[in-house]
Amino acid sequence: MRSRRLLPRQSSLILPEIVNPFVHRLNLSLWQIIKIAIMSVTVAPIRLLLIFILAVISVPIAYIATFGRTESDDKTPITGWRRSFRWPLIIMGRLVFWLAGFHYVKIIGRPALCRDAAILVCAPHTGYIDLILGFVIDLPSGVSRWENKNISLFGNLIKYTQPIFVKRGDPNSRQKTIEEITRRAKSRNWPPLVIFPEGTTTNGQALITFKIGAFAAGEPVQPVCIRFPNLVDTTTWTWDGPNAYKLLWITLCQFHNYCEIEFLPVYNPSKEEKADTRLFANNVRCQMSQCLTVPATDHTLEDCHLMMYAHQLHLPMASGIVEFRKLNKKLGVNFDKMKTLLNKFSTITKKTEHITLQQFSDYLDLPVSDALYEVFYLYDRDGSNSIDFREYLIGLSLISEPANNDATIQMTFKLFDSENKGYISEPQLNQILHTAFDMHAVDIKNIFQQIDTDDSGHITFSEFKAYAQKKPELARLFLAYQTKTTREEDEAETETEDMTAQTISPIDTTSTSTSSNSIVIGPRTRLKGKIE
Repeated sequence: MRSRRLLPRQSSLILPEIVNPFVHRLNLSLWQIIKIAIMSVTVAPIRLLLIFILAVISVPIAYIATFGRTESDDKTPITGWRRSFRWPLIIMGRLVFWLAGFHYVKIIGRPALCRDAAILVCAPHTGYIDLILGFVIDLPSGVSRWENKNISLFGNLIKYTQPIFVKRGDPNSRQKTIEEITRRAKSRNWPPLVIFPEGTTTNGQALITFKIGAFAAGEPVQPVCIRFPNLVDTTTWTWDGPNAYKLLWITLCQFHNYCEIEFLPVYNPSKEEKADTRLFANNVRCQMSQCLTVPATDHTLEDCHLMMYAHQLHLPMASGIVEFRKLNKKLGVNFDKMKTLLNKFSTITKKTEHITLQQFSDYLDLPVSDALYEVFYLYDRDGSNSIDFREYLIGLSLISEPANNDATIQMTFKLFDSENKGYISEPQLNQILHTAFDMHAVDIKNIFQQIDTDDSGHITFSEFKAYAQKKPELARLFLAYQTKTTREEDEAETETEDMTAQTISPIDTTSTSTSSNSIVIGPRTRLKGKIE
């Protein structure tokens, strides 16, 4: 294996401390398995039955509390006789979690009054058990999908909390949601508004990028940190892990489940933070990550969508994790382009998680060479002798695509078209590729046929450009070949000039032969004559 030279890396693109915050695995000991088996036929069924009874009882209460309210009524807080149903629902909610094993919830700090902070930003968001927070702070409002209001049995219970409903199919939904959050935050008449700014569930090992909706109003917020310090993590329900039903059942099979909720001091934004919502969100996240002692990363919900797309392509789900926000910001690669490149990546890797040197070689239809290895090395940022999808994205954006511009393509075309005919013949392609990469004629013919799309027997500039744009990695290789060729020509020219200079150098009288009248000029040329 070749030794690797140390090249400076862009610190802004190094891997995060937590590479994948969307994966969760249950690691059950033998004792845990035995306990689950025993509880499954004793305590857990009784718990589940009682929880179901409480849920059924809550349905008519919520129905009565919301009966006769219209969509226009939902623009004002619930008051009067309807509000009297609040405490029965809170008590039943707390009983549900008590039956689930959350016998005691440790509270650190105090919830702020609405006049001090109308918005509570909560993290990490690890699953549906986070709803326990709602029954600790007396049924606050939240943000929910529009479809949830029509869920059978529980739709009225959700409507009673007066959440801000989001229509995901509406292109203006995001802006409308921000406007409604701002309106409620400034009015101070509404119940507290609980928002999980991560926008999706994680494994809680890191705080991913906060969405800016909770901070757009520029109003004070109260950060709330949630912990479940249990020996077995049965509360984390994220994208790659056990399903909700399995987690619920294992939760019911625990004797006791621990939960801690910590209310941090109210965060009052500065003038700079009010003007820059992203700065406001990042600073609050930083404070919460310090409290939770977990790192902050630039993952977003788009990473989850890429995970699902990787799964559709029969790749490992983790292949799609790239820290979307960071790469989008630093490299300017949008979500649609990442999906396209992930599809291309799966073709190169043959449905595996990494590109090997041989696969890189096969994709480019070139043999393994020093030039190819150098390009491969530039992509392989962590020195693992393989390229994952994140490295592939970065390599394309920083190495290949900048080099694959019109000037480079024109220069490379002229390199092949040595006779300036405006096209490349197969012998011309053969000559360069054999010289540069020691390729065989059969392989070169295969490449020629790929580029010559109209089967005309020669390659036009438009055909050459289309092929180069499809495989931008080639630009770096041909630049390296041109640099090598130019350097060799310069060295040959320099050697010729040195020989010429030696040939016409002054007479070296110290080299005069004492046995002859001849003198030496330069290393080889001898002239006979008399020394004056």
